[in-house]
Amino acid sequence: MSIAPAEAVAERVGAAGAVAVEAAPLAPRARLLPALCAVYRAQLSRARVARIPLLFVATFQSIGIMVLMRGVVDGGNEARAVVAGSSVLVVAFVALNLLAQYFGQLRASGGLDHYATLPVPPAAVVLGAAGAYASFTVPGTVVTAVTGSVLFDLPMTHLWVLAAVIPLAGAALAGLGAALGLLAPRQELATLLGQLGMSAALLLGVLPADRLPGPVGYARDLLPSTYGVEALARTFDARPDWAVVGLDLGVCAAVGVVSLSVATWAYRRAAVR
Repeated sequence: MSIAPAEAVAERVGAAGAVAVEAAPLAPRARLLPALCAVYRAQLSRARVARIPLLFVATFQSIGIMVLMRGVVDGGNEARAVVAGSSVLVVAFVALNLLAQYFGQLRASGGLDHYATLPVPPAAVVLGAAGAYASFTVPGTVVTAVTGSVLFDLPMTHLWVLAAVIPLAGAALAGLGAALGLLAPRQELATLLGQLGMSAALLLGVLPADRLPGPVGYARDLLPSTYGVEALARTFDARPDWAVVGLDLGVCAAVGVVSLSVATWAYRRAAVR
């Protein structure tokens, strides 16, 4: 049994007689990209079982709307609007509606406390969850677009533009859905706001713009999914105006950056309460 020297003990004793304890250094904070990938994989694994049935519902809902509109719309610009709006509606159902419900439930149940204890940036939590939910919209959106093209005899030559429409519209709608879920004071209100947002995407996205009243048309311009719908609808032309398509996608990307930034701020605000 060894006895510590008196000098060593004295160095650790303060003036009031309390022993000074050296604090252990904290682990470095995780970088954004690795943390984002980790959250994305975790959310993707979790949502794979719980959200796939709802994805089928979203796809069948959009296809059912196109079948109903087939008896009213013959072709032309109206057919393009119906197919494009129904395709983006799948994104709105998952990325906006379900994500608003998820973050509303997470906030109400105290699940945000778990993420707050992790050494990950708030942006990684929001972007990881938004990316995972938006990823589930890819098969449903593609199936809806192909089915609509067959129903309305539209060309499928430029459907590759979905590779840009899905992530950009998904980012804008997912950011909006996350912000609604995090800012809503109650879980039920987050669910209601998500449902209202999806209904707005349905009414303002599927119906042709020239059939809408003036004030409603202004509301359509404020909806993030509108620019994804417009970009996809323009590609059904024989010779699409790619400059206008690129402009619509650029607006959609800018809205996505803003909505995800607001969602990140809302996450910080909700996590510290």
